[in-house]
Amino acid sequence: MKPAPKLAPTALLALGAVYTIWGSTYLALRWLVAEVPALLAAGSRFVLAGSALLAFALLRKPKAAAAPEDAPSVRPTARGLFFAILAGSLMFLVGNGFVSLAEKEVSSGLAAVVCGTMPLFVSIFGFFLGEAPSWKEGLGLALGFLGVAVVGSGSLNASFGAGTLLLLAQIGWAIGSLVNRRFGKEMGSGLFPSALQMIGGGLVTVVVALAKGERFPTAAPSALAIGAFAYLCVFGSIVAFTAYTHLLRTVTPALATSYAYVTPLVAVVLGWSLGREKIGPATIVGGLLVALGVALVLRGKRPKPA
Repeated sequence: MKPAPKLAPTALLALGAVYTIWGSTYLALRWLVAEVPALLAAGSRFVLAGSALLAFALLRKPKAAAAPEDAPSVRPTARGLFFAILAGSLMFLVGNGFVSLAEKEVSSGLAAVVCGTMPLFVSIFGFFLGEAPSWKEGLGLALGFLGVAVVGSGSLNASFGAGTLLLLAQIGWAIGSLVNRRFGKEMGSGLFPSALQMIGGGLVTVVVALAKGERFPTAAPSALAIGAFAYLCVFGSIVAFTAYTHLLRTVTPALATSYAYVTPLVAVVLGWSLGREKIGPATIVGGLLVALGVALVLRGKRPKPA
């Protein structure tokens, strides 16, 4: 029996970035939407972050030794641009935008716990696309979902509306992730896919926000809200989403989306340390289940077909 292939250093770095950064964005998002309309805040930060990435991609010169498929000069096709807008709308309007709306009512930790269901939807949709997980990945996904359920067992008290928004957000993010994975090569290479998805999805989110009647507040936001917005733009959008896009292209869907089992724990720890939330036995037991689930996903990953 051949040993499971080791992850490339870039994949390990990308996993670490997504695990830690996206775990912290729930609290930052909670601080931001307390003062700024949710969809308008989400859309504007993605447009800004995506524009910065696109400018960097256009100005960056390819390295002489770079492989053709990795050269930053490879531009998206017209079809790729359409799929970038589609994936961006699903991930940023439905996925992130609905979570932003829900966090007007629910805590950041609870939002992160519900977001832990997302890999299950990826696996379900991926199954119909011929990307069924291995038995180890499937068991890991099940244990991870059980773990986040245990973590949130003492606080699942969201309203029906907020709970529905959180659930729909996971479906939107899952479908957007699969669109990204299936049509990502047509979106160009390097930073182009991440930039185009953020700009396209961000613009759609801004349009929906304005149609919904959202407007920026006339009073200046607090330093906390401004800092949260900057953190979400730079780290939550540029750094973490670029790392996630890289994972979608290089590892299995189960491994790429396994962050959803780690981010709730990060969110709970931050809630405890910064928001004075209590950590009880459910958090400890759920954390062990999450760790076991992620370990199974890592060990059960299969190399992506060439």
